[in-house]
Amino acid sequence: MKTVLILCTGNSCRSQMGEALVNHDLAGLVRALSAGTRPQPKVADGAIAALQSAGISTEGLIPKDVEAVMNEDIDLVVTVCDNAREACPVFPRAVPKLHMPFHDPHGEPLESFERVRDEIRAQLIPELQERFGIASGVNT
Repeated sequence: MKTVLILCTGNSCRSQMGEALVNHDLAGLVRALSAGTRPQPKVADGAIAALQSAGISTEGLIPKDVEAVMNEDIDLVVTVCDNAREACPVFPRAVPKLHMPFHDPHGEPLESFERVRDEIRAQLIPELQERFGIASGVNT
């Protein structure tokens, strides 16, 4: 099974939604982790609500510092904000990186979080399927 690290600055919204979506849509094929370069104290309420409204589990979602996942066997790092791309740490071994920036809906209405959730799902899931040779339509 491939492991993807979804990295952003606060690890409270976009990366958390990415982690939950990958773990739901590609369950058993790709394992997603998320972390932040400067993690916030909690996952954004809007991110939790947007995931739950789509029937995605939010169990276990907590902001983590990138240092907490440095020793994981990561196959791909996906940065979802420009700050994380610029501050992306050097991993113990060479890890391919992919930059897929998404709008930060913090402080906006739930509809913004849902729009970003849908964009992440529509762009990240097919990208991972293609990269890892997974047939589309699996588990989604």
